[in-house]
Amino acid sequence: MTADPRDWIAVAALPHLGPASYKRLWEKGWTPETLLNASEADWQRLGLKRETITALNQLQWGSSPIVELLISKALTWSESCDLNHIIPITHSDYPTLLKEIHDPPPLLFVRGNLTAIGLPQLAIVGSRKASSSGIRIAYEFASYLSQRGLTINSGLALGIDAAAHQAAVNVKLPTVAVLGTGADKIYPARNRSLGSEIIRQGGAWVSEFFPETPPLASHFPRRNRIISGMSVGVLVVEAAPKSGSLITARVAIEQGREVFAIPGGLNNPMSRGCNQLIKSGANLVESADDIVSELGSLLGVMAPEPKEPLGRSVDLVLSEMERRLLDQMGYDPISVDTLCERTGSDIATLSVSLVELELKGVIEQSFGGYIRC
Repeated sequence: MTADPRDWIAVAALPHLGPASYKRLWEKGWTPETLLNASEADWQRLGLKRETITALNQLQWGSSPIVELLISKALTWSESCDLNHIIPITHSDYPTLLKEIHDPPPLLFVRGNLTAIGLPQLAIVGSRKASSSGIRIAYEFASYLSQRGLTINSGLALGIDAAAHQAAVNVKLPTVAVLGTGADKIYPARNRSLGSEIIRQGGAWVSEFFPETPPLASHFPRRNRIISGMSVGVLVVEAAPKSGSLITARVAIEQGREVFAIPGGLNNPMSRGCNQLIKSGANLVESADDIVSELGSLLGVMAPEPKEPLGRSVDLVLSEMERRLLDQMGYDPISVDTLCERTGSDIATLSVSLVELELKGVIEQSFGGYIRC
């Protein structure tokens, strides 16, 4: 930091000076201190917008109530708890990969373990309305990859994000949640408990937004570039053709990150985004070891094999009817009427077996019928 942390906070609070613009200034030697103490003629030569210059003039005269309020909120938040940190782009704990992107945040607000944000990270993202099989895949991949030395990061949304974070928490390893709010808020509220668990297990919350910032819709696309920017790769588990997960994947490609996608059935709307990514050149993933193999050369030696490898077989006790039923099912939806025809069973008998298979976690209901998990 500069001698006065207020300088960094003030620059981050300036209106109409975005991250890409500040990176260009910083690379030309314009630190917060020199920018704040420059003349109006200097600011005009730099091409700053009139609103930015007005705010800078007000700061020099000590009469910028909006910027001063943001400075006060930031300092109050950072001083209220030892877990709260304000990290400028020049700080040794600022993530190296994030610093290299086109528009890195000049300032990060971090709650939790600073070490976590500097670990090799893989982003796992996907639909908020994920299927139960998508949730299971995200959880298993995150658990396995966490134990292989990759720190999982995601956006703490419902669905795939939450499953990935929860998996890391459950194996007692750090995970990083990138927020679309201030670092003093958890959105959605249903994930507050998970957010607390992340901190307890040595993980962190990260945001570029000032404390008390609400969850505005425009914040989440901005948040996505940080998710991919901190990561060596991005895994998309389930995504609709137009979704935030695909935005993250596209940004990751622009940032030169590896993009991985799990393929799905043609009739599953949540698979179309992943299939689209694969057609566009993303790495098709069939197992977590596909990711380990691809990233191992980038990260060096990975951690030892987890004690419970992904995809281990589980001996299920199935009745003859359940086995017959399962043999007729695939990973595309199949209707009850079709299953009746194929098995020669009546709907009443079939319904009992379908419920049993669901309870055993072997099948799930999907749009258009049932599919195997």
